[in-house]
Amino acid sequence: MAISKTAQKNHDELFPNHQSVLAETDPEFIELFDNFTFDEVLQYSTIDVKLRMKLTLASLIAMQSVNEYKAMMVGALNVGVSPVEIKEIVYQAVPYAGLGKVFDFLHATNEVLLARGIKLPLEKKGTTTVENRYQKGLEVVRQVADDAVDKMLETMPSNQKHLATFLADNCFGDYFTRDGLTAQERELLIFTMLASMGGADVQLKGHIRNNDLIGNKKERLIETITILLPFIGYPRTLTALTCINEILPEKNKLSEMENVK
Repeated sequence: MAISKTAQKNHDELFPNHQSVLAETDPEFIELFDNFTFDEVLQYSTIDVKLRMKLTLASLIAMQSVNEYKAMMVGALNVGVSPVEIKEIVYQAVPYAGLGKVFDFLHATNEVLLARGIKLPLEKKGTTTVENRYQKGLEVVRQVADDAVDKMLETMPSNQKHLATFLADNCFGDYFTRDGLTAQERELLIFTMLASMGGADVQLKGHIRNNDLIGNKKERLIETITILLPFIGYPRTLTALTCINEILPEKNKLSEMENVK
């Protein structure tokens, strides 16, 4: 087996003139991985390279793969993902993966940016204040999740209601409202993180609904887990697929014919 021309081309787009150490020590593995990741998998996706790299970075954060993150971050910068977009991916990971997992990636991101001669801190991208973060958060959560948080605020016991408030003012008001990424990108990134970390199927299903509501339809979600497969493995990929099919079941031909009638 040799690395295909397509795989080599896609790899070189991310890492021009890169000399792989593993290509010397583990050439068989590199052939298998590169052909699958940079050729075969991409045949089933229409996601452009910039979005693919954003999703890959989000996935690697969720899985705690800091060394691979740093390597892929270089590739992301090489294909035009901006420093602001990368920072926003890292920030967006905090309410979903937790600072315990994200802390090292803040430092890793700064390390790569400084090595590229990029001055820090970057420009501010926050859009809310202490006074309006709750209301602004509620507004955006209603756009992407309908009345889910409103129902929590109405029905949760008083000793738990603060968690729904935090969803509005912190999770969405502090983070989701920021500039630098679109709402569609943020929801797809959240889906990516939840699918990659595993063990959060309830939340994953909720964000499958959110993605569908905001315009990231089923095929886009399937394309996403397809390009993530080489990084997250089959168990988490197939678990995510099961969740997708549960929330967004396939339409059979009979039901489609009934809709036409």
